[in-house]
Amino acid sequence: MMGPKDLLSLEQRLAPRAITITTACALTGLATYVVDRHSNWLQWSVLAHILTGLLCAFVLLPYLYIHFRRTLSVRRLGVLLSGLATILPVLTFVVAGLIVTIDGQRETTRWIYATHVYAALTFLGLVVGHVVLHLVMRSKRKGGNPGELASLPPGTWRRTLTFSGVVALLTVGCTLVYNATVDPYRSTPAAANYEYSYGEHRFRPSQTETSNGAFIDKRQVAESERCISCHRDVAEQWYASAHRQAASDRTYVTNVTLLATKKGIAATRYCEGCHAPVALLSGELSPGGEHAGIVGTVANVEGVSCMGCHGVGSMVHLKGVASYEFKPREDYLFENSDNPILRRLHDLLLRARPQQHRQDLGKPLFKDPQYCAACHAQFMDKDMNNWGWVKMQDEYTAWVNSPYSKQHEEAFSESAATRCQDCHMPLVPSTDPSRDEQGRVRSHAFPGANTFLPILEGDDSHLALVQEFLQSNKMRLSIDRPRRDDTRQTQQALNESLRRVEEAPPYYYLGEDVHVRIGVTNRGVGHDFPGGTIDIGEAWVEFQAFDADGAELYSSGQIEPDGNLEDEAYQYRSFAVDKKGELVWRHDLFNMVGESFRRIIRAGETDIVEFEFSVPAWAKSPLTVTAALRYRKLNDRYARWALAERYVPIPAVNLAWDSLQIPLKLRKEVD
Repeated sequence: MMGPKDLLSLEQRLAPRAITITTACALTGLATYVVDRHSNWLQWSVLAHILTGLLCAFVLLPYLYIHFRRTLSVRRLGVLLSGLATILPVLTFVVAGLIVTIDGQRETTRWIYATHVYAALTFLGLVVGHVVLHLVMRSKRKGGNPGELASLPPGTWRRTLTFSGVVALLTVGCTLVYNATVDPYRSTPAAANYEYSYGEHRFRPSQTETSNGAFIDKRQVAESERCISCHRDVAEQWYASAHRQAASDRTYVTNVTLLATKKGIAATRYCEGCHAPVALLSGELSPGGEHAGIVGTVANVEGVSCMGCHGVGSMVHLKGVASYEFKPREDYLFENSDNPILRRLHDLLLRARPQQHRQDLGKPLFKDPQYCAACHAQFMDKDMNNWGWVKMQDEYTAWVNSPYSKQHEEAFSESAATRCQDCHMPLVPSTDPSRDEQGRVRSHAFPGANTFLPILEGDDSHLALVQEFLQSNKMRLSIDRPRRDDTRQTQQALNESLRRVEEAPPYYYLGEDVHVRIGVTNRGVGHDFPGGTIDIGEAWVEFQAFDADGAELYSSGQIEPDGNLEDEAYQYRSFAVDKKGELVWRHDLFNMVGESFRRIIRAGETDIVEFEFSVPAWAKSPLTVTAALRYRKLNDRYARWALAERYVPIPAVNLAWDSLQIPLKLRKEVD
């Protein structure tokens, strides 16, 4: 059992360490809290704060325990209570600091960091008040020395200032050494003797700009695997997405290789700004470099990489063809190090102080539909087709013109607008550090209309996600009940004014010509239907009529045995043509000068389709008519050419369907 003198002796040994380290911890913490500008010095200060904070917890808690144990018997109630009041804040800021160090500042737990800061400030304030109160009360005692603290040996404050100064100098020294030794980013093209084939602009015919007015080091736009260490859940979604496969997609490989063969690798800049920003921004797309159609290259593997999207700083314009300005993120220490220890320090810094990371990679722009216009709008100019300006897909303008943008109502600024992100990046449950208070993130699987990529990859779960998205009641199809003026419901004479024609049941006579009207409604697609590359995709109305025995009376929109859709099918698509009037069926859009045909359904509108056939005399009642709106991402002719040896039949998906039974009657001859 330790006596008062033993406790005092132990406290006097612990006090200098506790005060010295706590002061250094407080000063480094204050620096990281007050200084807002991201810098290498600030990050070294964060590391210094974490280190001194851990030492502080290791030294301060034992000191406070010994101090309270020694002074509990002191009969000065005010001093005692002010000392006891520090217990809760000190435990709070220590525990909160450990949580922030280990787990970081997650979106849902920012309050822990705030708790750490305010608890530390409260503790320091209470300690100062406790010491002042102790000195005041001690000065009132007979013979007391107002400046005397029994537990502090001489030289404590000098040691404290010296240690804090050493920490500050080490922080500055580490910053200077790091700045001098870090490998700088290159701003010159990866391909030697880079050719400016489309004018002085480095990226033309792509519309891309960069914030530094130069090329971007590949490390600043690629290396998505580094993001996976923290964002594994989101990364798994992205890995299955069409964005990640934007360059490794076999159809893209075929087309970009054709473009490079016909017009040179510089022409691939037109495509790669969207499909492979790594290749474009780093300056690979020049003779001697590699386009993303080359299997195994970084650009081919990553497609639209993490930074390919999150590095976009602003929009250049809304016409598309990669019309964004790329702005590299601010680095954290050891950003590009392969040393596992230094990588852990990098991750520790990023988690402990994610403000800059959040600012760089969570820009408000990402919530704006204009952001999507950079790549989901497209045009072709004379420098590519040797003809003239041609407008192609433009999902953004179609969305603006739709009811979902709320741009055409008096109260267009209301928050009820449905954005691109609301459909194609729905909120899903996640364990990601960026999840919201309900535990959700915006899906990076980007569900859309691409059914063939998951089929080629054997990804059944992503295929199911795409099919569910396509069949989520965004498109509707309904068969109109036929109406006729000569309908008879009874043989009994009836005053015609008493009959409601609308209530008359429909029927057809044997041998009669049948007219069936079908309404196809775009009720939930936020842009035109279909969207995207409608020159190689297929959407059509399949119609069939059967009698009671299942005998087919009429059909339209069938897939033929060779995999092609029959020519007479009622389709929603476009047919691109070249300057000779020939069909551009290989999606070699650099030959496109216009369209010979385009049929789409605008958002919120309905297309009326009519079918006509005759009911044979042998048909058995009732007549059953069925109709379905069907879709497949690639038409079979293009798929066989583009996929080559990887070709597999791409099944059609029913987006909407309806059926109707209609009685058949024998028309009685009139004598």
